[in-house]
Amino acid sequence: MAHKYEFNNNPPSTNKPALPSSKPLPLSATQEQQVRDIYHARVRGLCAKEIKEFAECARNRTITATWKCKKQRSEMNSCMVNHATPEEFDRAREDWFRLRLEKRRLREEALAAGKIPTVRV
Repeated sequence: MAHKYEFNNNPPSTNKPALPSSKPLPLSATQEQQVRDIYHARVRGLCAKEIKEFAECARNRTITATWKCKKQRSEMNSCMVNHATPEEFDRAREDWFRLRLEKRRLREEALAAGKIPTVRV
């Protein structure tokens, strides 16, 4: 059984920014943690009202917060579960890539403008 392989020798267009693909390369552990930080911050932001209500109820309580704040805790947990989806994680990953590309672009502009000295050995 013979296989035929074709290669695309055309260089990629430099006009389009490189955005993450649907099957991106694995990120390092540090990069994955940065994506998770974005993801958790986004979910907490979407549920800020519910988190604040639970925190206000639980303030100055210890063990009694378990039953005194049951409604607020349930609402907060429901909100977090509803927003903590794989799609939201994908959006966080896209944001991470977008931020990385933006930082790279700003650094390249600063280098081109001579604002960042280059080290010569």
